[in-house]
Amino acid sequence: MSIVPNFFGRRRSNVFDPFSLDVWDPFEGFPFNNSLSDQVRSSETASFVNANIDWKETDDAHVFKADVPGLKKEEVKVEVEDDRVLQISGERNKESEEKNDTWHRVERSSGKFMRRFRLPENAKVDQVKAAMENGVLTVTVPKVELKKPDVKSIQISG
Repeated sequence: MSIVPNFFGRRRSNVFDPFSLDVWDPFEGFPFNNSLSDQVRSSETASFVNANIDWKETDDAHVFKADVPGLKKEEVKVEVEDDRVLQISGERNKESEEKNDTWHRVERSSGKFMRRFRLPENAKVDQVKAAMENGVLTVTVPKVELKKPDVKSIQISG
């Protein structure tokens, strides 16, 4: 396996595997403990903070889908606060370390995440539903059926 640097500050672990990218740490291997990889590993708010969430609007609802792989529904919270703010939060705890364990790589993130969305006026905030399946949280916020205004044509004289 060869290391080939590219121009984007990353290196490939394997030239033939385009998905095998690592974050390049210019201080890796130096004799101090302040390298980028140590900071990322020890950070309470690692990459899990940026839980990916899609928001789509259908004819009858606003639908949010959040990727929360490995979390149980008890570890995720869905709340509506201040009347129109949807808050999705949770926490993945760091795996306990045994003194005898030797870690070769730590890539799975841990920590807390929180995302907030201001809901539009047409959201029925008292009827929000949430479900989780296969690591995807789906939050459905029904929409108020807006009555279309009665339009009356007026004849123009002249």
